[in-house]
Amino acid sequence: MRHLHTCLLAIALLLITNCCKAQLNPYQAIYYQNRYLNNPAMAGLDKGLNINLGYQQQWSSFPGAPKSQSLTAEYQATDKVGFGLNINDNQSGIFRQTRIMGSYAYHLPVGDRNQKLNFGLSLGINNSRLNYDAINGDLSDIKIQQYNQQKPNVDGDLGLSYTSNKLFIEAVLPNLNTNVFNRGSQRQDIDRTVFFTAVSYKFNLSGETSAFSLEPLAALREIKGFTDIFDAGVNFRMNNYHLDLQTIYHSNDNFGFGIAFDQQNYAINFAYNAYTGQITSYTNGAFEIGIKLKLFNK
Repeated sequence: MRHLHTCLLAIALLLITNCCKAQLNPYQAIYYQNRYLNNPAMAGLDKGLNINLGYQQQWSSFPGAPKSQSLTAEYQATDKVGFGLNINDNQSGIFRQTRIMGSYAYHLPVGDRNQKLNFGLSLGINNSRLNYDAINGDLSDIKIQQYNQQKPNVDGDLGLSYTSNKLFIEAVLPNLNTNVFNRGSQRQDIDRTVFFTAVSYKFNLSGETSAFSLEPLAALREIKGFTDIFDAGVNFRMNNYHLDLQTIYHSNDNFGFGIAFDQQNYAINFAYNAYTGQITSYTNGAFEIGIKLKLFNK
């Protein structure tokens, strides 16, 4: 019986470790389709009111597989000011984390080719808790009670970016409460982004018609408790067909590819993330779907 308990414990630890590793892959939409999801400086950069719904889950059979849901809304109040709302709900096994952030962004024009310096700040609450329904054990355990009795933390994100018709550069300092003020770290000791930066450049492949464009991207993520992750991707856009094809490589042994249909009033994107490391023994990858509504953009 002792050997059985040891084996079960080892399997549980292995699954938890791989769940954490899988969560290191954020929404693929942050690279091209919905950059505000990751960076408050992007709030209100585009005209009108933009509402995004996102869902991501491992394509896996074991219970408690990580999944995430998101809702963002951003509005361009003036040419220089934008507001946003960013709600994320992440679940992995018995753990659940919900972040609700409000954002303010200022867009400073610095050139005649739509060049802007963008500054953004998000503030809100970050709440982590254990899901009692998913626990198979003693619910009266004092550790479980103490964890869920902790109050939600005030949290925030700081972002900036440079944007033009072709060049995009950004830097984000997320999870300010934990990363800067060292508060609330007992709830999230690993598997959290400490710093994010990305750069991309759009090449016009069809002269003045702008029918086809290619936008390569490179990004770097500093992760608490893990080796820094390098991301490299490319987005191929067919403007006449309102179609985007993209692929993203992540240095933590996985890559993703996606397709997006971008219309005047709405957009739909689908992405699939495949793993190439040891985690392939437990999951067939992760899928992601996003829906965007574009309102008052005329």
